[in-house]
Amino acid sequence: MIDFPDSPLSMLKRRSDKLKERRMFFRKSSGFAAGVAGGMILTACGGSNDSVVAAEGPTDPEILNFALNLEYLEAQFYLYATTGAGLPDSATTGVGTRGTVTPGAAVPFSDPLVAAYAKEIAADELAHVLFLRSALGASAVAMPSIDIGGTSPNSAFSKAAQAAGLAPAGTAFNPYADDISFLLGAFIFEDVGVTAYKGASPLISNKTYLEAAAGILAAEAYHAGLVRTVLYSKGVDAQAAAGKISDARDSLDGSSDVDQGIAAGANGASNIVPLDPNGIAYSRTPGDVLNIVYLNPGAANSGGFFPAGLNGSLVLSSAFA
Repeated sequence: MIDFPDSPLSMLKRRSDKLKERRMFFRKSSGFAAGVAGGMILTACGGSNDSVVAAEGPTDPEILNFALNLEYLEAQFYLYATTGAGLPDSATTGVGTRGTVTPGAAVPFSDPLVAAYAKEIAADELAHVLFLRSALGASAVAMPSIDIGGTSPNSAFSKAAQAAGLAPAGTAFNPYADDISFLLGAFIFEDVGVTAYKGASPLISNKTYLEAAAGILAAEAYHAGLVRTVLYSKGVDAQAAAGKISDARDSLDGSSDVDQGIAAGANGASNIVPLDPNGIAYSRTPGDVLNIVYLNPGAANSGGFFPAGLNGSLVLSSAFA
C-alpha cells in the first residue's frame, strides 16, 4: 500500500511516534527518570525488555490518579453550584495530603433547564470520583486543596476571567451568580476534561481501565457538548465570552491552536463540537492540562484551581513560557 504523505495511515504513524516521545517525557518530567534508568539496568543485567517498556511511561494507576484529581475539581464545582455543599469527607481521603476547598455556593438558577442539566452533571461527576476511588482502591490519592471560590478577585475563577478579558483586573468573577456565569465557569473545565482523557487514553495498558477511561471520556464529551450548546443558545454575548475563554486556554498550553469557541463560522454553522480537520477531537498531555488548571504557561507544580498542586506523580505542567 502506498503511504501518501497526508494519508490517514501516515498521520496515525506520526501520532504513534509522538505518543512514544510523550511517554518518555512524562517519565522524565514527573520524576520518573530513576525508574527508566532502573529498567535499563535490569535489562543490562539480563532482565526482560518488558522492564524498559513498563518504565517508559506512567503506570495505569498514576494516570487514573491524575484523572481523579481533575474529577475532584469538577465534582466540587458542580456539587456546590447545585446543592451549596461539596463532596462528603469520606470521598476525599487517600494517599497524600488531603486538602481543603475554597468553596462555591448554590446558583440561583432562573432557567429550569440549566438547573436540570447542572444537577445531572453534578451527579455524574460525583459518580466519576466514587468509581475512580473504587477502581484504584488503597492507591487512590486524597483530594488536594481546590479553589472554586467566587467572591475573591484573587480566586482561580477570577484570575481566569481576568485573563480572558471577562472581568477587569482586580475584580471578582462569580460563577455562582447566575445561569450565564455558571455556564462560563463550567465551560472552563469541560473541554479540558475531554482533551485530557483523550490524551491519556493511549497511555493506559490495562484494557479494563482503558474501557472505563473511554466511558468517562464519552460522559465528559456529552457534558462539554451540553454546556457548549446551552451557551450557544444564550446568544452572541455568551458565544463571544466563550470564545474569550477558549483563547485564554490556548494562551496557556502552547503555541498550537487546539482550542475552539462556539460562535458560528462564515458558513453559518455552529461550532458545538471542536474538532480537527479530520473530524477528530483534540488531545492534551497531562502537562498541557495542568498549564490550564494551574493558570500558568510555564513549568509549575501548583497554582490556579490547585493552589497546592495535585496528589500523585503527574504534577508538573509543560514549559511553554
